[in-house]
Amino acid sequence: MKKPFLPTNKLSKTFYIVLLSILSCLILLIIIGTIFGIARSETNPVLRLGGNVRAQQHGTQDDIRVFAGLGRLRVQLVNSSTLLLMIAFPYNANDTAFTEELAAKISDFRVIAANYFSALPEDAIIQINEEAAKLEILKRYNANLRLGSIETLYFSDMMVIDADF
Repeated sequence: MKKPFLPTNKLSKTFYIVLLSILSCLILLIIIGTIFGIARSETNPVLRLGGNVRAQQHGTQDDIRVFAGLGRLRVQLVNSSTLLLMIAFPYNANDTAFTEELAAKISDFRVIAANYFSALPEDAIIQINEEAAKLEILKRYNANLRLGSIETLYFSDMMVIDADF
């Protein structure tokens, strides 16, 4: 009959004890992790990672974001000037169908805004009425949407570069 492996000198006994303690710690961690995994429920998680879990699960919190995917528009005007403009608007990111529709309509939105500004008469270009432009473009955008609507538009970096320079 063979004897089980037992260390013979003091250094190998210490090494053997350290290895057994590391192995015991790993086994203990696996057991504790398994218990937490079994005890955890969907409505009351043991650990909360990533913010407000309940609001994300139930959609009770509105996730309002600003859609700025149109980028900078460069519109050639009637008098050969160029209008530079960025258009943005708030939307509910929890409405995934509407968010996907917005992403699909980016090129349409750019064309709508470019057509509006390029059709302005020359005397209206000097003093563009932003509020009237926002309302008209908003009306055209919403006419193009089926799954939701945009409530307000924001213009930023709006400037006319004169062609005479």
